[in-house]
Amino acid sequence: MEGAKKPEEYQNELERAQRELSILYEISNAMRTTLKLDEILYIILTGVTAHTGLGFNRAMLFLVNDKENIIEGKMGIGPDNGEDANHIWKHIEHHKMDMDDLISAYQKSSPQESTFNQEIKLLKIPLHDTRGGLLALTVLEGMPLHLTKESIVSYQSDTVIKLLKTDELAVVPLKAKDRVNGIIIADNFITKKPIDKNDMRMLIMLANQAGLAIDNSHLYEKTVVRAHSDSLTELWNHGYFRYLLQEELEKAKATRGRLSLIMIDIDDFKIYNDTLGHQAGDKILKELAGLLKSHSRKMDFVCRYGGEEFAIIVPESQRNEVYLIAERLRQDIEKHSFLHEEILPNKKLTVSIGLASFPDNASSAAELIFLSDQALYQAKDQGKNKTCCYIS
Repeated sequence: MEGAKKPEEYQNELERAQRELSILYEISNAMRTTLKLDEILYIILTGVTAHTGLGFNRAMLFLVNDKENIIEGKMGIGPDNGEDANHIWKHIEHHKMDMDDLISAYQKSSPQESTFNQEIKLLKIPLHDTRGGLLALTVLEGMPLHLTKESIVSYQSDTVIKLLKTDELAVVPLKAKDRVNGIIIADNFITKKPIDKNDMRMLIMLANQAGLAIDNSHLYEKTVVRAHSDSLTELWNHGYFRYLLQEELEKAKATRGRLSLIMIDIDDFKIYNDTLGHQAGDKILKELAGLLKSHSRKMDFVCRYGGEEFAIIVPESQRNEVYLIAERLRQDIEKHSFLHEEILPNKKLTVSIGLASFPDNASSAAELIFLSDQALYQAKDQGKNKTCCYIS
């Protein structure tokens, strides 16, 4: 019969279907190994770009931030240019790295950020606004888009299209419980390989699993926050502080990076508590916690160490930079007006601060705590309302 498929065509289709199922199974299994959001995002995008996965040249992932009503760039994987692409692909081929190898390398030590990844993470697109463009349209309509050389012209003024400088791409929403919670964008800007219907179908199937994995990660993070937060200040509690410090120290050792610990103690807090009572003292602790949180960097971990003492874990900074961060915090607290602070000896609520760093001073978490405490005692001995670095 005319138009009937030949046996070899059926065989090719069967083999392709088996490959596709194998790829999706592998990515799905990898996503189930972790609930950490950054690892899930990396697994998703590795699945989209790895030669053993969907094989796109690069991919990026955006998440919907309902609280701020924006779409945020979270991660981008792919080379910055053709030369970079050849270097990466040759390295992967030479070491015969499959998807498990790539994921394992990331989980052991986060790789250095590419320029492309940094650019994606800077993107914040308004959601319910005409300026939202391509991404807002995808979230609001919840439909995938395949933009070809002809149709992409309509989006030339779009922020994402301007950044990518590509003439063909796939845009697929991530869904969980019939709600769009993110977007994957993928293209072949180096090889110029056309995106066909099979590429789109595979990307959509992957996106369906990815949306659920991201939703589960958000639920997990909320549970972690509730379980490890101090009930009064809503900062990380003492137990989780010790866990975070050890985790960040291991990362710093693995990447030959730096890590500092800032210890903060309220000056003469016993006088305040004894005079006005513990309820008034609790209000001060809560207010100070808010100040520390709002005046710290997003990458830092602000914790309640115990009583009137707080701790801030500061990754990836030189010690002199950490000193400036701590000193600015001390000055901001001194300038802030606290209720009934006039009863204190200096008529102002102030703090004393001590800090120590890895690898300059300490090689373990216990040493970091001990030495930053020593620096804090030094600040107290020098008259309080001071910042001191531990000097070995």
